Parts: sequence; C-alpha cells; structure tokens
Amino acid sequence: MMDWVSQNSSAITALTSLCTLLVWLFYAQLLYLNFKRQRQPKIIINRGFGRTLQARCVISNMSPEPIFIEHIIAILHTDQGAISRDLIDFEESTAKEGEVSRLVETTRQGPMLSGSYNHIGSFRDIIDRVLRFHGLPSEDFRTTDGRTLQAIELRVIAVYGSEDSPVGASRTFALTMSSEGEVLVPTRLDTRRYASRPKRRVVRRWMREQNG
Repeated sequence: MMDWVSQNSSAITALTSLCTLLVWLFYAQLLYLNFKRQRQPKIIINRGFGRTLQARCVISNMSPEPIFIEHIIAILHTDQGAISRDLIDFEESTAKEGEVSRLVETTRQGPMLSGSYNHIGSFRDIIDRVLRFHGLPSEDFRTTDGRTLQAIELRVIAVYGSEDSPVGASRTFALTMSSEGEVLVPTRLDTRRYASRPKRRVVRRWMREQNG
C-alpha cells in the first residue's frame, strides 16, 4: 500500500489540491450569494390595523440602504378589466392658503431610510381614490357601471441606493366578504420583489405606462 502511495504521490497530491480548490470555490460561492442576498433591496407591502378595508396600507424599506420612492400605483382588478391610479401625489395640499406648502404635504415621492416604514392611507381611501379618478363610485364591491371589484394590487417603484436602474415591489389583496364584512386577503404570503435584471425591465415598463 505504501509503495503504491509512493509511486502515485504526484497524482494524489494533484487530486487533493483539486478537491481543496473545489471546496474553497463552493464556500466562496456560498459567501458571495449570501452577500448578494443581503445587499438586495427589499420593499414590503402589507396591511396594518386589521384586515378590513379600514386597514392601513403599510410600505416598509427593509433594504440595507435607503430607497427613493418614485411611484406608488394602485390597480383595481374587476370582472371587466383593471383600472389604476398613481398615488404618489396627494389629491389636495394640507398647507394653509397663503403659505408655501412643504414637499411632504404634496407628495409621497422622496427617500425612505433603511428600516423605516410609512402608511399611505386606508385601503378604502385608496380604492375610492382610484374609482373617483375614473368616475366610478362603488358600493359593496360593485361600481355604478356594473363592474365587480375582485382585488387591489399595490406597486412601488423606487431607486435603490446609488443604483440607476429602478427596482419594484408588488402585492395583491383579494376583496372578499366575511362575517366582518369586506376584508382583504393576500394572494401570496410575501411581497413580490422586482430586483433582478429581467424583473427590472418589468419595472421600467410600469414607469413607461405611467409616464405615457
């Protein structure tokens, strides 16, 4: 046995070196993927203060760096198609007449620090605002032109850190009836993130739709 080892020592050494290299490459890949995952933007869209339409729509920035919010889009899905509205600007300024209004009183556009969160109003207010924009008052999930509301989707478009390409997040809540009345039921457990290169193209399409 020792003679065989001695005769093949060069091959064994080369094989050992190769195995060691493969192990190091494996761990390096794990470290890189973990680092990349920790550096990725993470925007969370959730409901707060209950699950009825009076619940608040909460947006959180759980990314390691700040984000700059550019658009917050609400989409109402109905049995006759979808209608949408950009919620980034308030409908009315809260500044008193004669005063120069502050930016925070006119728009939700702006930076959001890492670990911070904010709400953009109740889901009822959001739904009513979209319907008002399209001239469609509603009652009990039905609009005046006979459409039935089925779900509300929220989309956030933001710029992450020093990156130029926008990132996004979306989450959909189905509108259902229960013993509590009208309630919101998430269609999936978590917020869908749009941070990879292919998904960022989707976000840019969202932006073109808003700016077009």
